[in-house]
Amino acid sequence: MRPESESSNIDQVHPTRDASGDLLRLEGLSVHFPVRNGLLARKQFVHAVDDVWLDVRPGETVGLVGESGSGKTTLGYTILGHYTPTAGRVLFDGEDVTGATGSGLRKLRRNMQMVFQDPYSSLNPRMRVEEIVAEPLICHRVISDRAELRARVGSLLEMCGMPADAASRFPHAFSGGQRQRIGIARALALNPRLLVADEPTSALDVSVQAQVVNLLQDLQQQLNLSYLFISHDLSVVRHISHRIAIMYLGQLIEIAPAAEIFDQPQHPYTDALLSAIPVPDPEDEWHGRRVRLIGDVPSPIDPPSGCRFRTRCPIAVDRCSHEVPALEEKDPGHWTACHLIERTVAADRPTTATND
Repeated sequence: MRPESESSNIDQVHPTRDASGDLLRLEGLSVHFPVRNGLLARKQFVHAVDDVWLDVRPGETVGLVGESGSGKTTLGYTILGHYTPTAGRVLFDGEDVTGATGSGLRKLRRNMQMVFQDPYSSLNPRMRVEEIVAEPLICHRVISDRAELRARVGSLLEMCGMPADAASRFPHAFSGGQRQRIGIARALALNPRLLVADEPTSALDVSVQAQVVNLLQDLQQQLNLSYLFISHDLSVVRHISHRIAIMYLGQLIEIAPAAEIFDQPQHPYTDALLSAIPVPDPEDEWHGRRVRLIGDVPSPIDPPSGCRFRTRCPIAVDRCSHEVPALEEKDPGHWTACHLIERTVAADRPTTATND
């Protein structure tokens, strides 16, 4: 039996806009994991994701940013069907794929693939690169002819900037950046429409990070791919994202076009994340706007009442302790969950905008 979402008593605004153009749409998605500390202990739940509404359109990159433990990776795995939601729905191209199993899950996996964080552990060291990239094609019975399979693998590797002899070698023969390119080639084997990239550059050197980001952007242009780009690094997300969604303790607290997140952040947590980005001259860059958060991130087993960020927020007021702030459109295309930001535009839920 699934636990009942504790967010159900929150007076949230629900979307009514036309969502027919969305490739991916999350509606009130929640994921709670049961935990028990002892035989007689009361059953508790980790509130990994709570009431998330988000959309991704064809050809768009949405960056999902938050500290470790914010729930962003759990959200990515739930979208791909690895976890069953406690509440809410996942819609792909207008079709409800929540909790898909069997043939439905296989169909979903062909359209949505993941690029993993660690290029070293995500590739089987006992398999040659040709076998690694061909594995999805074989499992889904897309290609059976050996010559055709090799040609497809070679084309994928070339598309991802790998040398011609890469197919016959083992993963240990490549650098971290090259291994990530192999992982991307494998993810593209089934011609997916959406890639969920979970911290795909965090294990790489800065110079290599830029190469991988450039590759993802080139592939997006060539194949009209959509990305959900999960990261804790705002400086990387800034260069690849059309919109950015900020996540804190399982909830989305700000969504806006990438340029607005950096130029006009509205939520104090977003302001704190931005002020922590290393710059050559911090004093000159931020003019004393350095935001230092107090305390640690609360436990997702027992999140704070009201606004979950209030225990660390430098501007929290009494209202924040007992009333959950709704995610509202404070400015056109800019959504924030904060009591202290005046609402200027009446709307329903986050809409899609790009920085093209």
